[in-house]
Amino acid sequence: MRFVTDEDSKKEYKKFLEEHERCNFQQALEWAEIKKPNWKPEVILAEDEDKNIIGSLCVWIRKIPIFGNIMYSSRGPVCDIHDISVMKQLTDGAKELAKKHNVIGLRIEPDIETDDQVFRDIVTNLGYKIKDDAKDFKDEIQPRFVFRLDIKDKTEEEVMAGFHQKWRYNIRLAGKKGVTIKEGTREDLKDFHKIMIETGNRDGFITRPLEYFEKMYDNMQPEGHMKLLMAYYDGKPISGVIPIFYGNKTWYLYGASSNQHRNLMPNYLLQWEMIKMAIARKDDIYDFRGVSGVVDENHPQYGLYRFKKGFGAKFTEFIGEIYIPFKPIRYKLYKFSEKAFRTLRQIKRNINKK
Repeated sequence: MRFVTDEDSKKEYKKFLEEHERCNFQQALEWAEIKKPNWKPEVILAEDEDKNIIGSLCVWIRKIPIFGNIMYSSRGPVCDIHDISVMKQLTDGAKELAKKHNVIGLRIEPDIETDDQVFRDIVTNLGYKIKDDAKDFKDEIQPRFVFRLDIKDKTEEEVMAGFHQKWRYNIRLAGKKGVTIKEGTREDLKDFHKIMIETGNRDGFITRPLEYFEKMYDNMQPEGHMKLLMAYYDGKPISGVIPIFYGNKTWYLYGASSNQHRNLMPNYLLQWEMIKMAIARKDDIYDFRGVSGVVDENHPQYGLYRFKKGFGAKFTEFIGEIYIPFKPIRYKLYKFSEKAFRTLRQIKRNINKK
């Protein structure tokens, strides 16, 4: 086991990550740059006898007022998740970092399906606990429930054939009604952000500042890991999306839609454009990202669930959060305060919507 410490090991790690079937953009150093300075990234590498990388875990470390430092990994590890020796190397590395940075707890949210009993047994044997009660967006940092579309070795025609008939109709309708899609520049992020604020006010979620998207663009776009796609009608922007491309996958990361011209179905056309890009890249998976785990027509997020489901993707439940509390009492208090903060924030949103 070793750590990424210099430019050579960074290049070695990036190559390993991009070529691995379990690659995830949130494990990338480019993504970690976006999270600075609030989070400090560290990368743990597992090795074979010949010093070749066989596993990795990118963690972020942050100081939490009152409680101390927390260590978090989004969508790691990247390895053979059923090899306990590799998992032990990565866990030992995390424990070493925990001592170095005086960390109260390690949190990992892997993209591993919840019914993977072999992985459950391995992490339990290594001292992790599994948080199994998340259902809604507010319950965890990353969504536990997502829709994923298998596009491996498929043509555009084969993929579209799996869409709901109404979804195919809406895609064609947007084109017939004059909706056009253009790739945006950094300057176009301003239009995207204005529409994002409009979307957040309508749907009741907190939006990130423009500077965050500009930082994302500066770090991810130069090497082709991000695009901004905008939908226009009569020359005016009415919707936008940000896809992320990394390794063998494409993710639909952010979307925004104006209150005007929603009847023209621009969001359906934007999804199809992103899916076509993923197919052209010969990706294995197009990831629609999160939905609520509460599949109820009366749930406020049911419309999002229905929209993503119509593209023929698989409703996927991840294992959720696995964690090691290095300082159990402080970690428990921290988790309680975090949950209370999120609950109060949701109450405030609901009040503001009325």
